[in-house]
Amino acid sequence: MSPRSSLVLVLVVVFSLFITAHCKFPTLDHLKPKASEKAQGRAVVELLKRLLGNRSSEFIVSVNRNLSNDSLDVCELRSTKNNKIVATGSTGVAVASGIYNYLKYFCNCHVSWSGDQLDLPRPLPRLTGVLRISTQHRFRYYQNVCTFSYSSVWWDWPRWEREIDWMALNGINLPLAFTGQEALWQEVYRSLGLNQSEIEEFFSGPAFLAWNRMGNMFKFGGPLPQSWHINQLYLQFKILERMRSFGMIPVLPAFSGNIPKGILRLYPAANVTRLGPWAKFNCSFSCSYILDPRDPLFLQIGSLYLSQVVKQFGTDHIYNTDTFNEMTPPSSDPTYLSAVSRSVFASMTAVDPQAIWLMQGWLFFSDAAFWKPAQIQALLHGVPLGRMIVLDLFAETEPIFSYTESFYGQPFIWCMLHNFGGNSGFFGTVESINSGPFKALHFPNSTLVGLGITPEGIEQNPVMYELMSELAWRKEPVNLSKWVSLYAIRRYGSTQENLSIAWGLLFSSVYNCTVPHYRNHNHSPLVRRPSFHMNSGLWYDPADLYKAWKLIIEAAPSLMSKETFRYDLVDVTRQALQVLTTSFYQDVADAFQNQKLPELLTAGGVLVYDLLPELNRLLNSDRNFLLGTWLERARSLALDEKEAQLYEMNARNQLTLWGPSGEILDYASKEWGGLMEDYYAQRWGLFVQTLVECLDSGRPFKQDAFNQAVFQVEKGFIYNGRKYPTKPQGDTYTIAHRIFLKYYPQALKRL
Repeated sequence: MSPRSSLVLVLVVVFSLFITAHCKFPTLDHLKPKASEKAQGRAVVELLKRLLGNRSSEFIVSVNRNLSNDSLDVCELRSTKNNKIVATGSTGVAVASGIYNYLKYFCNCHVSWSGDQLDLPRPLPRLTGVLRISTQHRFRYYQNVCTFSYSSVWWDWPRWEREIDWMALNGINLPLAFTGQEALWQEVYRSLGLNQSEIEEFFSGPAFLAWNRMGNMFKFGGPLPQSWHINQLYLQFKILERMRSFGMIPVLPAFSGNIPKGILRLYPAANVTRLGPWAKFNCSFSCSYILDPRDPLFLQIGSLYLSQVVKQFGTDHIYNTDTFNEMTPPSSDPTYLSAVSRSVFASMTAVDPQAIWLMQGWLFFSDAAFWKPAQIQALLHGVPLGRMIVLDLFAETEPIFSYTESFYGQPFIWCMLHNFGGNSGFFGTVESINSGPFKALHFPNSTLVGLGITPEGIEQNPVMYELMSELAWRKEPVNLSKWVSLYAIRRYGSTQENLSIAWGLLFSSVYNCTVPHYRNHNHSPLVRRPSFHMNSGLWYDPADLYKAWKLIIEAAPSLMSKETFRYDLVDVTRQALQVLTTSFYQDVADAFQNQKLPELLTAGGVLVYDLLPELNRLLNSDRNFLLGTWLERARSLALDEKEAQLYEMNARNQLTLWGPSGEILDYASKEWGGLMEDYYAQRWGLFVQTLVECLDSGRPFKQDAFNQAVFQVEKGFIYNGRKYPTKPQGDTYTIAHRIFLKYYPQALKRL
């Protein structure tokens, strides 16, 4: 080899090493904002008007993508002589999150699902020099495929607009955009020759569409009215237009192989597997039909559908679909698994040669017995490296990247799942999320390309989501006690030291679960069907919760005008009563076991006739905790009374039985006014009454018989037709203070 050839070879090797080190996934470079810089700037100006009204004119906004030379978002802020703030960012999202950073740390302001605290100082605080906010993360992902059913199913456009504003302020640039997809599926199925009844047999009701989309279930809660399709399609057009205007990259749906039974009539020779039952559903609503991705029909249906998606919704070249979500594949042969992912990806690239497949990595955790290294690698390597992004969905508790060598080379996003089913209840893993993203970034040969927030349901524990979204813009973990102290100041616009102390107590206890493998379903007996085998364990010392409760109650009189404070006052009192419910339950169980009727009557009486009614009154006093709002939103989407009743059944069933017979009972539990009175309190009343009758007559307690009786109560709630308040009732402080005086001394005694 000549010296010149050797030099060329060395240069080629050096260049390829440089590319590997600095451009890990050159194939992701085409995922970028669609909107012009001017359009993105306008979107931020409009957001600030919605948020700050007249004060928005004190911010001068511009987008300049050349501010970033490596596709990582950056925003620069400076003050002008006349006290305005000039914010320039590489995208609309970068500008919005840069301004929110300024609002938080210079103006002590706060924006959340549970209200805003926007007492802006006048004039705006000056910046000395340039404040530069930047991120190490190419993508900041948001949503879980379940969030659309648990939280946003009944949203109208104003609620979506508010959420997209929240996303922009919190730096989200890769949101899931799954609304309206059934309308397109209907067109595809009609074009293939399915009749309307076959299509209606397939789609589930609105509150269960997430699991219909993933192939877990069909039909239950349906059929979907045509007005639903039109309404959702209209919403999706607005959602996409707004997301893109900020420079976000919406993730659109693709085909996973889940098909209506009617396809078998049209294509009797197709290679279709009927799966076994999912959860505790029987085959009248589950046992889905899955088309083998290697069958030519898969490519045909998959590309037909994606063509519709791209035609109607446009594209940003990234698509989500999940094969085998909570379903075991028919074969563990690596060749089969590779062929499956290759075929799924081929159905995307047939329509969009630049397609990137975004996949939830939940299956590797939920079915760990099946997904061993060889199987995971086979599925991931069926797609060219860099053409798939895996969401490490539950990384704060069960990180998959750490034992799969960074998903065997595929890019991944480190996600905080945090919440299952949209449950109420304090929970967090602050130490884990404060360190996890940085560990992932410095992991050997890390393929990390972003951070994500993937709760099954939102509108709870706002502090966790603010911390998580902020970490994407940090170079190192935050000082948690300092961070939460500043959080308290901006959430309430108050520097009262006791509030910072209260939040410090909450952050180091209830918000810092360190139990390995802990899954945050609300396990509290309060929201579970009563039995003698209830989970009463806590991961924290309730003494810390009670101390925080006392400090927040004491601070209350001067802060009741702040919606954020009222929400937290209700929430911390709710959490204290949730813990106390467990104590009374244990008293009831002990009294029954020891055959002490007076003690049983006392503990059961306090629980059923005082504590739960007081909790119901407290929840009814705040707009964020009303069952009536959830039901009214559901009914408001209907064209007539028949549709309204269908939607209301969906809305009530999901919160309670989750299926016709309690198949996923109490999974999506909510501590809301109305639900507390007519569902949870009724069950506890029946339980105590049954135990009293058993002691009176000397009969043993039979759980099976109780389950049958309580099922009638549960089912009765779904069809009771009762209207619940949609406006707060009663004075929050009066109710919370009364509860505190009554139950705080008892709480201390029980420590």
